[in-house]
Amino acid sequence: MGNPFVHIELMSTDVKKAKAFFGKLFDWKLEDMPMPDMTYTMIRVGDGTGGGMLTNPIPNAPSMWVPYVLVDNLQAASDKASQLGGQIMKGPIEVPGAGSFVIITDPTGGMLGLWHPKKG
Repeated sequence: MGNPFVHIELMSTDVKKAKAFFGKLFDWKLEDMPMPDMTYTMIRVGDGTGGGMLTNPIPNAPSMWVPYVLVDNLQAASDKASQLGGQIMKGPIEVPGAGSFVIITDPTGGMLGLWHPKKG
């Protein structure tokens, strides 16, 4: 099956509180990864799709989970989303050494990440 979910991200209003909650609720390994302008917490789950946590970058927005879907061609998938009535909210953004992503919304406002891993 094409385009599986490959990453789930919590954009939180309080990452410290979210880490405390999910760290006790599930058997997840939460690993902070310092970035140039923020700290990103990787969620390592063992088998299955992992994810991450960060402070929500959208001003005055509530905490929300954003799933990411694997795409073969980020530009083509972004263009198709736009043609079908979606909106490009952010990106493309490169994650050094890992790949690139775009955040879209569907015509109803549902948010989704499109992910393309770095080749080689």
